[in-house]
Amino acid sequence: MNSYITIKEPEIAELTEKKSRFIATLSPCTTEEEATAILAEIKSKYWDARHNVYAYILRSGTVRFSDDGEPHGTAGKPVLDVLAGSGLTDVIVVVTRYFGGILLGTGGLVRAYSGAAKLVTDNVQRVEMCPCVWCKIVCDYQNHQRLITLINDNGGTVTNEEFTDNVTVSFSFKEEDIDAFEANLCEVFSARLKNERVKNDFSAFFI
Repeated sequence: MNSYITIKEPEIAELTEKKSRFIATLSPCTTEEEATAILAEIKSKYWDARHNVYAYILRSGTVRFSDDGEPHGTAGKPVLDVLAGSGLTDVIVVVTRYFGGILLGTGGLVRAYSGAAKLVTDNVQRVEMCPCVWCKIVCDYQNHQRLITLINDNGGTVTNEEFTDNVTVSFSFKEEDIDAFEANLCEVFSARLKNERVKNDFSAFFI
């Protein structure tokens, strides 16, 4: 698995060009079904807008865009080009236009739609989705805090602790760091504690 850059929360930005409003909404999505649902929601929200231009890029390799009634090549493709240049994936940008009564021309439309898309992609909080290993260790109370310190010092993230007769500590590590942690675990606890690798999945790290 390879790391990739995406977003966790939607972001909205707006610009005005010759009295036309361009509202750019950037949202996370992982499937075409999610992208379609987000587009429908935005169209419903801005039901009185003339155009809802969109572009999305998915980690699966799927890429889609639409001019939504604007002249060919003036809207969807410029938005897609900005999105591709941002380095983001698993996202959709919808740029809603409220016509202000003044024609912008081909060049003006390209500048406005790409400008709105760039504004929202530049301002959004990004996250790096990294391949991680979710783990679990059962230890006694005497070694609990020492284990927590070892996990934190090695770059891991504790996700849960269950206290019964013993303590079950759940945590995650980036794939690249797990082998070094297990070597340190063996050394510090003289192989008394066993790490159980539960699953492999992605986890978000804010950047």
